[in-house]
Order: sequence, then structure tokens, then C-alpha cells
Amino acid sequence: MGGADHRHPLLDHLHDPRPGRPFHAEDPVSVMRAPFAGTRIAVLGLGRAGLPAALRLREWGAEVIAWDDGEAARAQAAEAGLRLERPADFDLLMISPGIPHRGPKAHPVALRAAEIGAPVLCDVEFLYRAVRAAGSRARFVGITGTNGKSTTTALLDHIARRAGMVVSTGGNLGPAALDMPILPDDGAYILEMSSYSAERLDQARFDLGALLNLSPDHLDRHGDMAGYAAAKARVMLGNDVAVFGMDDAGTRGLATEHRGRVVPVSGTAPQTGGIWAEGVSLRDERGVIADLSGAIALPGIHNAQNAAAATALAFGLGISREVVARALLTYPGLPHRQERVGELDGIAFLNDSKATNADSAAYALACHERVVWIAGGVPKAGGIVPLAPYFPRIAEALLIGQAAEEFAATLAAHGVPNRILGTLEAAVPAALEAARRTGSGAVLLSPACASFDQFRSFEARGDAFRTLVADLVNREAEPA
Repeated sequence: MGGADHRHPLLDHLHDPRPGRPFHAEDPVSVMRAPFAGTRIAVLGLGRAGLPAALRLREWGAEVIAWDDGEAARAQAAEAGLRLERPADFDLLMISPGIPHRGPKAHPVALRAAEIGAPVLCDVEFLYRAVRAAGSRARFVGITGTNGKSTTTALLDHIARRAGMVVSTGGNLGPAALDMPILPDDGAYILEMSSYSAERLDQARFDLGALLNLSPDHLDRHGDMAGYAAAKARVMLGNDVAVFGMDDAGTRGLATEHRGRVVPVSGTAPQTGGIWAEGVSLRDERGVIADLSGAIALPGIHNAQNAAAATALAFGLGISREVVARALLTYPGLPHRQERVGELDGIAFLNDSKATNADSAAYALACHERVVWIAGGVPKAGGIVPLAPYFPRIAEALLIGQAAEEFAATLAAHGVPNRILGTLEAAVPAALEAARRTGSGAVLLSPACASFDQFRSFEARGDAFRTLVADLVNREAEPA
């Protein structure tokens, strides 16, 4: 079930690098000679990022060999005129982020790349090389972390556009890297970087980088926390400005090892030479930057740190305090991050489907005194045991998906009322009943799980929740 097709206003402009007008092909720096002429580039995985990448690389002169293990994806690529065969001989390999290139699950094409000494690169690496080949000195901003990177990326985009900057924002959020234009010297790329992409960087360097936090995630891909942290840390190599979150031990440790200018940020504690929040005040050593009580799309101390990080990056781009302060208050938020999707009898329905692990769910639970919690899906390592400090805030938990029985056992052991309902369709009306019965002010979908048992993505799960809530509100409004 995918729910309604929903576009969010903050995402509508991400393909347009200039405030107020499109970036036309006739702009001088958007026309360039072939930077990859004579280079044989294999592209493995022809989905959201892979197919546009293959087409763009071909436009830029590469001899592209494309492959996808899925027949439908190959058919679409064939319609676009791409050369389709399982790559055997090539100079560079671009693999879609979700396909492993190391370890026991490495794809055969990745193993072939290792045999012939062909570097395995991400699309951001190819964008960086193309931009520099075009002679553009546009700056690159890389934002990573286990949680909060999408909000920080979108927030910085919002601030930069309010400042009138030429920006193109995407990567793991919005358009794929090779869907982006070549920007002029005064432009900036704002890129959300996953660990999957970061581990495949080579020559690319971010002028400004941010590492927000670290908690266990994708350990099946990276082996252990050390491997995961090392992948994330590649975003922070060679930065002119390196922003580190100070609210978790792992990121603090990497900050102490960093060579170069570090700007520490926190949602709770003062930072020498950095930016932090004290209550609702966002501050630096010069004084108050903004009153976050008016930033309704940035609730909680985790978003206070996100705001601090985006502000530090904005200052690094030369944006004034005044512009930053105004932009923080007008930021509309992103879908699936505590997005208010409906209200009934004073009970808010909040879509936090992006919370695919316990740490993300903790941030949302911390924002509410009493809540009916919808959780479940494909569990991550450790389940919801780390959420125990927040269990007293849960009036009742309604559980769905594969994790339901495991989560029910954990909650029961801590005395938290819970019910296994199996599906989101069953959970939404039950949540309204539970909120009315318990006097809770919010129903929170914050699953602490991946979505793939019942939905194709966390976005599809959040869209389904939005549709179910809208239907429920409409039914309740009908005359008896």
C-alpha cells in the first residue's frame, strides 16, 4: 500500500539551483566538453540514481556499459539506448548505493572491479570530477550522520535560498547527484551523504562538512561500528569548515581526531568556538542567533542540534546572522519527520516514518509528554531496548509488522500497555480510540524499524499513514 502521491513544498524546488528562475542550458557553465571522453564507465544498478547517472555520463563522453539484475530496469535502460551487458572490462565502476561491493555479499561485478583494479565510485564522485573539469569553483557541502541529515540538508538549502545563493541540493535527499547542473563559481552543492555513498568517495572533497551523530546502523554492510564510522568520516576529509555534533560520544571522539578547523555544535550544551542551544535560544559566543520557540518545524533537542549545524554551515558559506535567524523561523519541515498530518479532538497525528531505528524514534518520543505510539516493521539490531527511558511517556503502544512480537515482549517487561495489530490500517483507528481513552495529546507513527516487510520504503509507509489519517478525519466529520 503506497498511499496518496504527496509532494512536499520544500522538495519541489530542489531541481532548480537559483531562487526565482530556472537554470537554463544556455548558461555558460552548464555547457561543457566531455570530461569523461575515452573513459569506460560501468554503471551497476539502474534505479533512481543509476539510470540518470548512466545517461549523464554518456552525455559527458564516457563509454557507458550499463547493467541491472532486474529485467524491468534493463528494459527501461534499453529504451534509453544504453549499452546493456554484464560489465567485464572497464576503467571505473559506479554502483547504486544499496549494492555491496565488499565482503561476502559483494556483487560479482564489484568482484570483477577488484580483479582488474577499477575504482568503485559513487555518483557524487563523478559530479565532483565533472564540476572541476568544467573549471567551476562551486563549493561542495557534505552532510552526514545516522540521524538528522535530511533535516539539516533541507534546512541549509532553505537558508541559502533565502540568502539568494545559487544552490543545488540533493544526493541522498531529492535529486540524485548526476541529475544536478554544473554550477557557477559562486554556487554551492548541498549534498546529503549516506554511508553507502561516502565509502565510495575518492578525489572528491567537501569544502564544508558536517557529521551530526553516530549510532549503530547498516552494520551488516560495514561490518561493525568502526567500519560504519570510517565510512561516515570520509565526508570530513579536507574540509575548510568541519562541523561535528557533540551530543554523542562517537562523534565527539572523531572531532578530537580531526585535523583542521572544527566547529562543535550541540542541542543542549555550550561549545567553545561553536554553536549550541540553551533552551529555545540558539547561540554562539557572540550571543543569541535565533529564538527557536518560533521554529515550529524544528521540535526537540535533536532538531536544535540540526539547527546549530545548519547555522554553522551557513556561516561558513558567508550567510549573515540576520538571514539565518529569519530562515530558521520560516523553515517548513520535511515529510515523514514528525510531520503533522491531521488532528481530531485536539489529538495530533504525527508522521515520523523516517524513524527507521531506535535512536530516531527516541528523538520523537522525547518531544511528547504522553503519546500513543505506533511502531514496528523490520527491526534493527538491539530492537527498542535503548528506548526504555522513554517508555513512561507511552500511554499505549500499537505494534505492526515483523517486529510486533519482539517489541511487545520488551514493552510488557517494562509495564507498557501494548497491542499487536499487525497492520497500519488496523493501528490508525485503534490509536484514536487509545488517545481518547488515555488523554494523550498525540498519535505518533515512529516505527523504530525499516519498512520493507509491508512497504517499499519509509516514504510509502508515511504516505499510507497520511492517507489513513485523512480518511479517519473525514469519517469522523460525517454526520451520524
